[in-house]
Amino acid sequence: MAPAVIFLLIWMLIPLLMTIYYSFQQYNLMMPMYDGFAGFGNYAILLSDPVFWDSLGNTLIIVVASLAITVSLGMLLALLFNRTFMGRGIARTLAVAPFFVMPVVTGLIWKNMLLHPVFGLFAWIARQFGLEPIVWLDQYPMVSVIITITWEWTPFALLVLLTGLQSLPEDQLEAARLDGASALQEFRHIVIPHLGQVLYVVVMLESIFFLTSFAEIYTTTSGGPGTATTNLPYYIFQTVFQQSDIGIASAAAIGAVILANIFAIMLIRFIAGNLNAGAAR
Repeated sequence: MAPAVIFLLIWMLIPLLMTIYYSFQQYNLMMPMYDGFAGFGNYAILLSDPVFWDSLGNTLIIVVASLAITVSLGMLLALLFNRTFMGRGIARTLAVAPFFVMPVVTGLIWKNMLLHPVFGLFAWIARQFGLEPIVWLDQYPMVSVIITITWEWTPFALLVLLTGLQSLPEDQLEAARLDGASALQEFRHIVIPHLGQVLYVVVMLESIFFLTSFAEIYTTTSGGPGTATTNLPYYIFQTVFQQSDIGIASAAAIGAVILANIFAIMLIRFIAGNLNAGAAR
């Protein structure tokens, strides 16, 4: 395994070390004559930039809201598709299909086919009831972005949770029913403990992807209106390609790495604590 591990370390460490190096450099592509060691100057500029704090808050909102919606909907759909009914195979295929759509295409579908105030499906439905169509991307930009992301990632939660449900022994549920347990008690005391580790995997993986959401924002709101939907990845993109400031963008990237690690550490400790508690029981 040594060659694979070495390749992985090089592939990960070299970009990270370069990012750390440039975060301490004064490096703007539009002003090449002004370069050199900047110390913590880039970080000071970053921390004094209100747009950075807006992007940080927006990132947290997207992550928390998207996690809550995707896990809840994924659980409900998994419980539904774990039952036998006519057309279940077709329904499963349709429910999982959004996960295989590219993020850029997802953003374009929601922007032009669903949320568009003139040609969108939601606008057509509103006009059928005599209502004025909502300009979603202007009036509710953050809600629009969260809906787009959750539509794309709910199938992932559905797939993983459905796999976990199918491994649940049926005799446990039958024993609980014989003892007079209600459906809610079955779900709370049997299904949720059985899906504990699966839920942790879903939350951890989705947290990583939600922290790096970019294409959905780029193709729908472009971070606007103003900074209403600017998250950390889009802030870094703007700093590099609009301001050409590699130093500040690198400092922001290090901030994103720190934020991702904080999430990971919290989740790992939470998972380890629950696993240890389960082992003790």
